[in-house]
Amino acid sequence: MMRRRTTLLTGCTALALALGATACGGGPAAAGGGDKALGGQTVTVAGVWTGSEQKNFQKVLDAFSAKTGAKTQFISTGDNVSTVVGSKIEGGNAPDVVMVPQVGVLQQFAKKGWLTPLSATTEKAVDAGYAPVWKKYGSVDGRLYGLYFKAAHKSTVWYSPDALDQAGVKPPKTYDEMLKAGRTVSDSGLSAFSVAGEDGWTLTDWFENIYLSQAGPEKYDALAAHKLKWTDASVVKALGTLGKLFKDKRLVAGGQKEALNTDFPGSVEKVFGPKPEAGMVYEGDFVAGVAHDQFGKTIGTDANFFPFPAVDGGKAPVVSGGDAAVVLKDGKNAKAGMKLLEYLATPEAAAVWAKAGGFLSPNRKLDLAQYGDDVTRATAKSLVAAGDTVRFDMSDQAPAAFGGTKGAGEWKLLQDFLRDPSDPKGTAARLESAAAKAYQG
Repeated sequence: MMRRRTTLLTGCTALALALGATACGGGPAAAGGGDKALGGQTVTVAGVWTGSEQKNFQKVLDAFSAKTGAKTQFISTGDNVSTVVGSKIEGGNAPDVVMVPQVGVLQQFAKKGWLTPLSATTEKAVDAGYAPVWKKYGSVDGRLYGLYFKAAHKSTVWYSPDALDQAGVKPPKTYDEMLKAGRTVSDSGLSAFSVAGEDGWTLTDWFENIYLSQAGPEKYDALAAHKLKWTDASVVKALGTLGKLFKDKRLVAGGQKEALNTDFPGSVEKVFGPKPEAGMVYEGDFVAGVAHDQFGKTIGTDANFFPFPAVDGGKAPVVSGGDAAVVLKDGKNAKAGMKLLEYLATPEAAAVWAKAGGFLSPNRKLDLAQYGDDVTRATAKSLVAAGDTVRFDMSDQAPAAFGGTKGAGEWKLLQDFLRDPSDPKGTAARLESAAAKAYQG
């Protein structure tokens, strides 16, 4: 699974009800005018997407082709984008555009001198259509290199409406209310939460939502940059808050041991599968895709979400992930690649994928009516409305050795904490030791 949490299993994502099969190397397939100024040129795009995500992105590329006359070719890199792209650059076969799924990788590419700053046209569109925080995450040393085309909303708690109705509870507004509601669900016969402890990245997402709400965005930014140590009292407090849930056997389906043997798809199955074991599962908007495509749930009726609740009087958190389009200097058609980014910056391009499903755009100029259902619309509205309070997934900002490696760093240490949440201070010290080593490297 590695780090693919913005698009994990969104081959089935959020509610994609109208997927059309489109070939990988698209030609003009969409209606529209345009001056066909790029006729005869082929723009090569690399990204992690496969399955229906790739097909839906191809629809966007096809609309670009119809507008400009350019052909497109999409190359799926798998999770390790930096290694694949690096080898292609070294081999003289660099793609023109790369869809980068982590802030850390975008920064790495820019610092290696691989990227071309985005055009004034794209930058103007970003300034007009995006909250400044998205420009910040796409910039390195004050220059804009990345356009965030696709986002994930990772502050959504998904639940079975039947389970909450039977327990007589309503979606909670605070973390303490959520735990209280969870105990009531447990008393009615189902466990409260299905926790995907086998995938360490889900545990980082739990921590990040609690920390952002409880400690606030300034400390979140400092911890993400390792300007604040993991031994800080705010980290110990957030771990203690998370530990309240982890150590309560009424709240975690099967207890800690079973949670550590449950992967992300399995956690969704425990709530929305044929034999429900829990009433709620926390993860991003992509939960809906698994519930719909794998278990046939109607989103909004059989499966719904409430925003991750506020912690200790803080603001409700909005943690996001996303895929940023960048232009490689060494691409054979980098100029045509830049034209593609100018197109991707428009609400017109975002609307193509929004209609297909499994997509959120940070572009506030995209009419919410373009989304295919009310739940996706509500998720997108929440993401855009959060404006500059959105924070990018912290572990995706960290060096991979700390924030993105199975069996190591933050993933492993939070799994250890799930196994035994009795010592938040000791866990914080171990996190700091691992972080210090990774950030120095």
